[in-house]
Amino acid sequence: MKIGYLMNTYPLISTTFIRREIEALESMNIEIKRYAVRRSNQTLVDPLDKAECAHTHYLLSGNRGKLFYFAFIELVTNMPGIVRAVRPWIRQIRTGTGSVIKHIAYLLEAIALFRRAKRDGITHLHAHFSTNSTAVAMLSKLLGGPSYSFTAHGPDEFGDRTSGSLRLKMEHAAFVVAISQFCKGQLIYIGGIEFVKKIHIVRCGVSVEIFAPDNEGFAGNETLLCVGRLCVQKGQLLLPGVAASLRNEFPRLRIILIGDGPIRHELETLISKRDVSEVIEFKGWQSNVEVCEAMRNARALVLPSFAEGLPIVIMEALALGRPVISTYVAGIPELVDSGCGWIVIPGSETDLVEAMRSALMADAQQLRRLGLEGRRRIEEKYDLKKNAQQLLALFRAASSPT
Repeated sequence: MKIGYLMNTYPLISTTFIRREIEALESMNIEIKRYAVRRSNQTLVDPLDKAECAHTHYLLSGNRGKLFYFAFIELVTNMPGIVRAVRPWIRQIRTGTGSVIKHIAYLLEAIALFRRAKRDGITHLHAHFSTNSTAVAMLSKLLGGPSYSFTAHGPDEFGDRTSGSLRLKMEHAAFVVAISQFCKGQLIYIGGIEFVKKIHIVRCGVSVEIFAPDNEGFAGNETLLCVGRLCVQKGQLLLPGVAASLRNEFPRLRIILIGDGPIRHELETLISKRDVSEVIEFKGWQSNVEVCEAMRNARALVLPSFAEGLPIVIMEALALGRPVISTYVAGIPELVDSGCGWIVIPGSETDLVEAMRSALMADAQQLRRLGLEGRRRIEEKYDLKKNAQQLLALFRAASSPT
């Protein structure tokens, strides 16, 4: 059995969890080939993410001219496959999003993937996110390529419930992975009740060995950590107002922001306006090791998101024994509650202030108790190796001849 992993853009700073999933599967003696539509234009920080570039075959980047040549060859030699793919492709154009030019690109990329996967002896393809990478995997399968599956994360994937594109991808997939119960519910809502048995919950996870718990360092610590892309969805724009409300009560309060993104300038303006530049500190993107160390040095993780799937950074913090402050969004309440942190209504600055105040006032014993419970939950349901074994069983079933 040889598995192909397909992503739109890979590697990215935000796709470390995919790399770790692949590594967990490879540790079980499964050969995995990495495919991506295009290279990232990000400046990668982590050395292991940088190394992934050399192991990834890109369908579009560096191969634009070849795509039309490959299409011509398939028209001549694989007309039955082209015919099979055309009708679903047209249906996808009608029910999906994006211009016709984009969908033409998907078909050309699918032809290139079909040829490469055949050359590499791939028995099954797995895509992360139910967007264009899954469309490419679906068309590749219809051309005569290997079966495929995909992991849906949300929330953007569920934004257009009137679209039939996601249903089409579910229809042709061998199976579909949902990262949470909430995610599974959304897939059933969009696709239909007939897909219930095809959808499997396989949670993302972290290595419990790497993220060993640290239940010390709470006493006198008033540092809170926020990790993630600086964007509207993550809710960091609430933090300057919260910091202004708490700084007099907690003079040693520090909020560390790891990440970067489109709202940084707006966030800096708000920080200046609320006069909390001594409280909130920007660190930019950091390596995995540096993020882990920052978590160990923090009192708690804060992620005041408006829209999410179920962030890996929450799992990492809990695995390290750090409580979490987050919001009632998507899959987050399936992991975070008062047993391991504080969870609030998204967008409520008042509730966020109260949660952060509670975290800052909690004694070391309470914080250790919350951290230990968070660690227990990660070991129970979000252990990367255990969840990779679930995926492996699904891959074997999909790769077995019927």
